[in-house]
Amino acid sequence: MNAADGVRRERLSWRLDRMAEFGARPDGGVNRQIYSDADRAARGELNRWAADLGLELYTDPIANQFFRLVPEGADPRLPPVVTGSHLDSQPTGGRYDGVYGVVAGFEAVAALIESGAEPKRPIEIVAWSNEEGSRFAPGCMGSMCFAGARSVADLADITDRDGLRLQDELDKTLASHPQMHERGFGLPVRAYVELHIEQGPVLEKLGKPIGLVRGIQGCRWFNVTVEGEARHAGTTPLALRRDALRAAVGYIDELQQALEDPDDVIRFTVGRFDVSPNAPNTVAERVGFSIDLRHPDDAVLEAAAARIGAILSLERGGCRATCERIFDHAPVQFDPDLFAAIGDEGRALDLACETLMSGAFHDALFMADHCPTAMIFVPSQDGISHHPSEFTALSDLYDGARLLTRVLEKVAGP
Repeated sequence: MNAADGVRRERLSWRLDRMAEFGARPDGGVNRQIYSDADRAARGELNRWAADLGLELYTDPIANQFFRLVPEGADPRLPPVVTGSHLDSQPTGGRYDGVYGVVAGFEAVAALIESGAEPKRPIEIVAWSNEEGSRFAPGCMGSMCFAGARSVADLADITDRDGLRLQDELDKTLASHPQMHERGFGLPVRAYVELHIEQGPVLEKLGKPIGLVRGIQGCRWFNVTVEGEARHAGTTPLALRRDALRAAVGYIDELQQALEDPDDVIRFTVGRFDVSPNAPNTVAERVGFSIDLRHPDDAVLEAAAARIGAILSLERGGCRATCERIFDHAPVQFDPDLFAAIGDEGRALDLACETLMSGAFHDALFMADHCPTAMIFVPSQDGISHHPSEFTALSDLYDGARLLTRVLEKVAGP
């Protein structure tokens, strides 16, 4: 029996529906924040699925979850082939982002077990912690720590909007699943394959069910603070104001114009905007905003970052801005041999494939520094993600899971 033929649409769909119950929103979306009660409940459900399949359960100091299959006849000493993604969502998240890669991993492993496949090395499913970074920034903490880019100690004192400390919430999560065996970071991995929804419109527009991802564009993240002076809105003449809100809007407008790209490749986004004191009759004394900058060419990113710094160094309306660069990562090119193997297996399944560069951030970004890594995309309806209307047709989810199954079997084979 071909293992990919053992992938079951109904089981795949049921598992996705089940996971959407944890952190469910009334509008059909999902709000499953990392280390929350909903996250811990979803983790418990994965543990039950793993136990039903006879998998070994592991966790590590950042609460990544690993579910290990050691097939009969396989050598448990060999580095495993790993697949997965993440469970946490944006506050207004959809039902597929991240969790599809984890659920498809379970479906692929179930199909391999049921088919009697005999890979020669272990296969593991991973659910990475805090890919989104929406509660505790930055994102991709789980894969970042696993690959050695950061330590848990570096992240322990980060707080959420309610002032809750990451280490305290992490400790609650680790304590909630005592049945998981503990292990450390950085274990050898034969290959990492991440299956994900595209979160963009290209595959749907081209009518192709599979995206072969050749890499991830680089990024720079900044936190900007504009300092002004609080004054009475009715008594202070405009000429005497140091209005931080007005200055911040001016900075953003100038940045947008300076980074305009006629080819529409560079990505400049201000996604967070905080005003203090945020009162209707008081001139704003302080404004904070974020900048998310992305491009597939690191030299272009650095030139854009320099333009940002130059613009923000100038005084505007009596206000000064400070710009803190909080994160950066160079563009990543995925392993060419693994990329080619995925393409070969896609063609063997007679699936039309398109080569893409990922514009979104994924755990594969950090795993690429640790082991041979690649990604597979399936279409997103209208390119929508991070929204309750996020949708991928079951036929496409099924095709992605079938391809993943073949890839795992091949890479874990003799």
